[in-house]
Amino acid sequence: MNKSLARQLRPARRTHQQLPLRLLTLAAVACLTSGAAQAQDSYWLFGLGAGQTRGVFNDVALTNQHITPNPALPISSYSIATDRRDAGYKVFFGRQFNPYVGIEGGYFNLGKYGFQTTTTPAGTLTGEIRAQGVNADVVGTLPLTNNFSVIGRVGAAYTRTRAEYGGSGAVTVRDPNPSERKATMKIGLGVQYAISNSFHVRAEAEQYRVDDAQGERGKVRMYSVSLVFPFGRSAAPMARTAYRAPAPAPMREPVVVMAPPAPPVVVVVQAPPPPAPAPLPPAVRRVSYSAESLFGFDKSTVRPEGMAALDSFAAELAGAQFDSVTVEGHTDRLGSTAYNQSLSEQRAEAVKNYLVTQGKVDPAKIKAVGMSESTPVTKPEDCKGTAQSATLIACLQPDRRVEIEVSGTR
Repeated sequence: MNKSLARQLRPARRTHQQLPLRLLTLAAVACLTSGAAQAQDSYWLFGLGAGQTRGVFNDVALTNQHITPNPALPISSYSIATDRRDAGYKVFFGRQFNPYVGIEGGYFNLGKYGFQTTTTPAGTLTGEIRAQGVNADVVGTLPLTNNFSVIGRVGAAYTRTRAEYGGSGAVTVRDPNPSERKATMKIGLGVQYAISNSFHVRAEAEQYRVDDAQGERGKVRMYSVSLVFPFGRSAAPMARTAYRAPAPAPMREPVVVMAPPAPPVVVVVQAPPPPAPAPLPPAVRRVSYSAESLFGFDKSTVRPEGMAALDSFAAELAGAQFDSVTVEGHTDRLGSTAYNQSLSEQRAEAVKNYLVTQGKVDPAKIKAVGMSESTPVTKPEDCKGTAQSATLIACLQPDRRVEIEVSGTR
């Protein structure tokens, strides 16, 4: 190959960036501070995935680096055939801190990628590159429905790249077995569907920056399907009081009095009925649910766990006589009063609509009321401060609730 052609095809070398190491440091800090980030949907997870990979490497630069110039037999031209696709897999473990942020790390194998260069005069250069390693990612989740979410990730991968080169004819290989270990950046985007609390399915597209073991940067894209198994998930307690209709008052039996035997006539006298008791006030029963047991964080859509609790309540209500049902939405004191009023009204309306549509409660007997933060359960001296923090949010948890009041007659 002449010198001018080699100069044109030789790419510029890139300096090693420190961004992947910074990302690894960020992931470690997130793990150490997970205690302050606990929220209402925190759990561990394990998963495994597999799919197709596609490698993108500078085959021209690799050819130039491995063909040793031979003045007696100069190479005038060559052509390159590539095999860029293979299968890959990954195994990962992670922690979901809240519905929006998590961290994951694990092992990945990106398969192998090959190329073959045919030269003039006759010669052949074959190359094969394999990549595998470990990674740590920060994962963001955007819930679109109760079960469907969009996920994105950014992180660092510590990758080991191994290559094998062979030559024949006019081709002489300089280094047949180079290898490289390097920390690089990786990104990804995908979707996730929660089939249940303990089983999720993901489809993702990820891109890994890898070294080709010759000082040049390449990249590998992986399109995978993963099975995710959450565990250690604690459901929010759903405190409630069952409604029971009052027992009917026992009926009085008539009293039979026999007349004295002197006249031989038997007289049956029935005792006069007792005076009617004063009417009792309507019986009232109140049921309280924590907001976390019914809704997602800062949401007003009833979750599947909340639906199950409301179904049980509606079943108990179906066998009782009642005059009215009032659904009250309550929030904590964080945020503006206007926003809290709107959120409490939306949550009360969501519970009312569910009881009418699914629980078959008479819509004429049920109403929804938003109470905002006007009737807290906690006391100011128990939960001090105004700035939002994980500690204050957890302390004010009893204030975020939905109460249902049932009024009936005895």
